Amino acid sequence: MDLSQIKMVVTDMDGTLLNSNHEVSPRFFEIFTALQQKNIQFVAASGRQYHSIVDKLKPIKEEILVIAENGALVKDKDRELLVTPIQQDLKDELLEVIDQIEGAHAMLCGKYNAYFDGRSAAFLGDLKEYYSNYEIHESLKDVTDEIIKIAVYHNQNAETHIYPALKDLEHLLKVKVSGLYWVDLNHSDAHKGYALEKLMKAQGLSSNEVMVFGDYNNDLEMLELSDYSFAMANAHPNVKKVAKFNTASNDDFGVERILEQLI
Repeated sequence: MDLSQIKMVVTDMDGTLLNSNHEVSPRFFEIFTALQQKNIQFVAASGRQYHSIVDKLKPIKEEILVIAENGALVKDKDRELLVTPIQQDLKDELLEVIDQIEGAHAMLCGKYNAYFDGRSAAFLGDLKEYYSNYEIHESLKDVTDEIIKIAVYHNQNAETHIYPALKDLEHLLKVKVSGLYWVDLNHSDAHKGYALEKLMKAQGLSSNEVMVFGDYNNDLEMLELSDYSFAMANAHPNVKKVAKFNTASNDDFGVERILEQLI
């Protein structure tokens, strides 16, 4: 594996760079310094909201690129590079469909704020991990902010309880199982692969110059863009089929082990 041409490292957050306690390891921050010395750019690519991502990477937040909300928002420090919202009329239709799914809870994600309704209050402790900036509204249909993602939560299993009811909408938008408890709905062009492809084109990077790590279905498109794509040991089977290489789990420094080989 010849890693000498790598100029950009892209990693998912939950289940990938973050361990099971939702933490970034001190080992990674040490490696990041070495990446900088080699002029290798780092991109955090997550289904999380922007503020949640930079909170996890606070010591280096001014030195990285961020792909947030599954690619619906891309930022370079304070500069927005890409914003891809969901159509307003489609948003209202989706809320009606989600409302019919037993045990499902919808969250509306603006660029910098998330919106819950009162039914999600019981899960607020869990949701705060992913949404550091949020408001609670009596009805989500009252939210007038531009929405770039709808996240749907089920406290048992999203792939079995939510996805079957929403998969028929895939001709209208991206429907992604993004974690054990989550299905994410985005504009058809709002996915990590589309966002990463835009960054690669802007910087003139080829597939052999980008390294990508992921663990769940919302990582598939960006993994396909790289000659050096890695599935975590804890990854969804779909990710292991697409990724060209495997690494250790997120609790066993899977990302860090490969980056140490890189540097």
